[in-house]
Amino acid sequence: MFKHVLVPLDQSQLAETALDYVPKLVGPGSQITLLTVIVPPDLSFGTLYGPTELMVQTIRNSEVQYESLERQTRVQAEDYLRGASKRLAARLPDNPIQIIVQAGQDAEVIVESAESLDADVIVMATHGRSGLSRWLLGSVTQKVLSAAPCPVLVIPNRTMHKED
Repeated sequence: MFKHVLVPLDQSQLAETALDYVPKLVGPGSQITLLTVIVPPDLSFGTLYGPTELMVQTIRNSEVQYESLERQTRVQAEDYLRGASKRLAARLPDNPIQIIVQAGQDAEVIVESAESLDADVIVMATHGRSGLSRWLLGSVTQKVLSAAPCPVLVIPNRTMHKED
């Protein structure tokens, strides 16, 4: 049994399939942390072509809009995690469950959270992308697997379909 389980959730039904495995991995009193990462938009366009005054103003406006959007997204993510936590707590009443919403790059935040929380295992579902879509979008799961400070239990997408 693991003492501390980290479960990254992206608010998708697929990601929540990881929650079905948590009761099999913990004993009474084991800590469970549910994590959602808010990924900021990439505003690095100006670094490629050199900033212009219009671009600088556009980026400033985007940053103000992003801060407002981030606050709204954070509230939504916290509400989502509270709901997921309640559903999981109904199955595991003897386990403390904490929720964390953090902004950053998803794989990096997951790995850093596992380190800082001293998690024993990360339990996450994978979208199962392959080929071109994986190359274009990257694989959060692959990045976590290659950098995680603890074991990673990957729950495969059982409804995989060929995307490319």
